[in-house]
Amino acid sequence: MQQHATITDTTFISNADPSSTAKPRGRPIQKWLVSFSIAYFTGALLTDLAYWQTLNVMWERFSIWLITAGLILAGFAALAYVIGLAAGRQIDRPAWPGVIGYALAVLLSLVNAFVHSRDAYTAVVPTGLMLSGLVVVVLLLTAWVDTALANRSRVGG
Repeated sequence: MQQHATITDTTFISNADPSSTAKPRGRPIQKWLVSFSIAYFTGALLTDLAYWQTLNVMWERFSIWLITAGLILAGFAALAYVIGLAAGRQIDRPAWPGVIGYALAVLLSLVNAFVHSRDAYTAVVPTGLMLSGLVVVVLLLTAWVDTALANRSRVGG
């Protein structure tokens, strides 16, 4: 047996606001991009170490690709950050130590990309390896300072 449904009444709301009431959730896109670029820069250190131990040119190629991908994502993160500031989004706490540390790491990675563009062995040992290690140290220090400042602002001091 089939049942049929009929629509008997329609209601139109004339003063409805067509704008979305959805609130952005989770982390902003620039934080995701920064996280991925940090992972790429860290991966470049690991592949530099692998090249240093094995002398297999594949690891040096991986390093330059990881550095390049990290730099591209860092550029997108900077663009997303500027768009967010232009849109009037507020920053919860002072972000300058994190921004300065991340910018320093990106500049060192840019230099590292030029160093890695040389011939295989001279591209990695010792300059490329030291630059990759320095980038990771700067990122770790930046994360530590950023975390300390976030904890201090949560405590209220």
